[in-house]
Amino acid sequence: MGLLQRHILKSVLLACAIAVGLFAFVLMVGNAVKDLLGYVVAGQLRLETFTELVLLLVPFVAAYALPIGMLTGVLLVLGRMSAEHEITAIRAAGRGLGWVARPVLLLGAAGVLLGLALNFQFMPWARVVYHTELAGAVRANPLSFIVPRTFIRDFPGRVLYVGEKQGQTVKDFWLWELDGQGGVRHFIHAQSGRLAYDEATDELALDLVNVRVETGGTKAGADDFAAPVAYGQFGRFPLRLSLKRLFGPIVVHRKLQWYTFPQLMAEWRRLAPPGPGATAAARAAQAEQRMRVQLTIQDKFTTAFAVFTFALMGVPLAIKVSRRETSANLGVALALAMTYYFLTVIVGWLEDRPALRPDLLIWLPNLIFLAAGLWLFWRTDRATSG
Repeated sequence: MGLLQRHILKSVLLACAIAVGLFAFVLMVGNAVKDLLGYVVAGQLRLETFTELVLLLVPFVAAYALPIGMLTGVLLVLGRMSAEHEITAIRAAGRGLGWVARPVLLLGAAGVLLGLALNFQFMPWARVVYHTELAGAVRANPLSFIVPRTFIRDFPGRVLYVGEKQGQTVKDFWLWELDGQGGVRHFIHAQSGRLAYDEATDELALDLVNVRVETGGTKAGADDFAAPVAYGQFGRFPLRLSLKRLFGPIVVHRKLQWYTFPQLMAEWRRLAPPGPGATAAARAAQAEQRMRVQLTIQDKFTTAFAVFTFALMGVPLAIKVSRRETSANLGVALALAMTYYFLTVIVGWLEDRPALRPDLLIWLPNLIFLAAGLWLFWRTDRATSG
């Protein structure tokens, strides 16, 4: 590889690294806000735990940021070189577009290997550890579930409200126990109470004082205070809220996307077609489950291969656009990436119809973009050589 090609390789590599980092940061912030912000505000996550969980998001978001980051980096570098007539000078020196694209395509091939490692090993590992650590961290501080001046709907079938909380003491405590339709079956109000955690039973234990209990009230909802059927007054009233019922044991139910390659292949073999005595319904259900596994495997492969596809498409596209502005190149990259992911989502809707072979159709967006990139490459090479 000559000096100029090494220059192109280093420039594209740096631009791609910055672009991948930018997109990964945006995706990471979005996921952190969605998953972690509520726990942070409630004081259920310590700073070091929050930092660890955010870092565990990196492999997950990098798998999606890598293809679009590659396309953005190529557009930025070669777009600037084309706008400043550097590509023209290279062509005038007798070098073809393939010579210019060689370091970019090598970088794209390396990106495919990195994408495969992320999709089949690092991302699945990080997602399982992330959800396990999050569940453990939240349950390590069980008293923090009670947040003052907030309607707490985390406990199934119950809505809680606490006006004030100081340490383990709560004041102005309200609880609505709901039926299956959202109506209120029982209503409890206490002036104050004491909150504790029973580790043996994994429950929050409340010792309420000056309690009013109403039973058989409205069917309209928790905020409707229709006349109750019966009520009682108690000086003290014990109440227990099960965290085991809320969370269950700390067992992460893995999605197929969180399986490593060996685990996916083991699941695929486990879902082998049933024997000749199986019913048609059993065969159809088995085929659907097996297709989901096949679709997941192929989706991981196509997402990784998209890095090379976008690298190939980015070379002629950057020369044709010939823009040095970062915003313009970012806009082009985002538009193409959104189109690509939209097409993959459409194919994903067919996972319950194995007869249509969505595991093969998932390659269609890649093939479309690859064909468009080759066509643009041919057109651009002809135009520049003429």
